[in-house]
Amino acid sequence: MEQKTKIDAQNGKQEIHITRTFDLPVELLFKAYVEPEIVEQWMGTKVLKLESRKHGGYQFETTDPRGNKHGFNGVIHEFTHDQRITRTFEMENTPFGVQLEYLQFEKLSDTSSKLTMHVIYPSVEVRDQILAMPFAQGINMAHNRLQQIVNQLK
Repeated sequence: MEQKTKIDAQNGKQEIHITRTFDLPVELLFKAYVEPEIVEQWMGTKVLKLESRKHGGYQFETTDPRGNKHGFNGVIHEFTHDQRITRTFEMENTPFGVQLEYLQFEKLSDTSSKLTMHVIYPSVEVRDQILAMPFAQGINMAHNRLQQIVNQLK
């Protein structure tokens, strides 16, 4: 089955570009990234804090199958409703460091929208380590859940 979320990772660069078209109005796609109750559902994580605004921050926690807790956090640097979020992202207690994420939300029609993510990692090596994980599969699964869950909000 073809993955709908596309990842462009050029060799030797410390960045990736992620794109996905959703059968959702841009307002609902954006809402899926900024409302804690929706984020928890499609990401499968607990939202400890989500301040969806410029200079806001977020903190998520997930539990793996063994019961170990893993934290994720960041700071929101830019927030333009239904258009753009610029934020940092850090997986706590890992050697990966902080990454910078530019999320762009684009209206394609009244019923479809596109998400473009530009992610910059601390180094090429870190980016390659992330990509060696089941990264593409995981983000596709998450985006598929996002589409399914937000469809119910229509």
